Amino acid sequence: MNAHAHRPAIAAPAPLIDPFGRAVSYVRVSVTDRCDFRCVYCMSEHMTFLPRKDLLTLEELDRLCTAFIARGTKKLRITGGEPLVRHDLMKLFRALSRHLVSGKLEELTLTTNGSQLARFASQLVDCGVERINVSLDTLDPDRFRALTRTGDHARVLAGVDAALKAGLKVKLNAVALKGVNEDEFVPLVRFAHERGMDMTFIEVMPLGEIDGPARVDQYLPMTQVRDRLSEALTLTEIDYRTGGPARYMRAEETGGRVGFITPLTHNFCESCNRVRVTCTGTLYMCLGQEDAADLRAPLRDSGDDALLHAAIEAAILRKPKGHDFVIDRATQIPAVSRHMSTTGG
Repeated sequence: MNAHAHRPAIAAPAPLIDPFGRAVSYVRVSVTDRCDFRCVYCMSEHMTFLPRKDLLTLEELDRLCTAFIARGTKKLRITGGEPLVRHDLMKLFRALSRHLVSGKLEELTLTTNGSQLARFASQLVDCGVERINVSLDTLDPDRFRALTRTGDHARVLAGVDAALKAGLKVKLNAVALKGVNEDEFVPLVRFAHERGMDMTFIEVMPLGEIDGPARVDQYLPMTQVRDRLSEALTLTEIDYRTGGPARYMRAEETGGRVGFITPLTHNFCESCNRVRVTCTGTLYMCLGQEDAADLRAPLRDSGDDALLHAAIEAAILRKPKGHDFVIDRATQIPAVSRHMSTTGG
């Protein structure tokens, strides 16, 4: 008799379900805290970046992402800092593309500032990436320089053009900043839609100490953004979703989509299917909470992934119902002390 005949089959790892019955199917993974910009709402002008030894290696990032995919992750977004400044990042994309080929992963994508896209757009397509998000808060080169402190506007636009030429679907993201880019909401929508891109506006989030204007002075609710857009465009509610937090409308005059991400005026926690992992392997179950789990130690303490899976399971059981974001004029203290670049802003 075959000694293995009655050995039970090893069960596939169970999907990750949080205490509120939400399946975690979307993971955002930061591959670096470094960036070639210093955007005024994202980080301090004089940032101290992490020692490289603290960062997960590309091989560790692959193991971590693969563990999440085994537990039901269908969408994987690579973020930073600026992800494309990470040395040899295309090795990770090439490795992860095997999960697209197998069908276990439905989408591999990234968020970028666009500065490196002219160099990498075609390689991203070769790795199975179909859609990307590009952060662009203004069409004015001088304003862009003031907002990013170090950014080259023409280089970003060239990167967007390269991405479109390579066949990538591009969504532009703009943070709505009171008194800064309010006059550009309509031009940004028209710019995006003329090129076949979606346009999404985001409320500024109270993350990390920054130099310059207080967040309460930067904050502009999405209701006011929609009002400004509605002066020139007819916006119609649509059912379109991408798996993230944006809610979309169609601009009838252009036929394009406009998205709104509203973490403060109308949070989207009830349907949250997302978690974030930093470049050091810290898992944040909620962008707006400090509670986190260390995944780097189990990655480095064991050659197999049993400890890693146990750590992920325990963390998901602590995923909160929602966040506590608030813009507080009285205290001016950020709701969360870490910078947005730490968790993939």
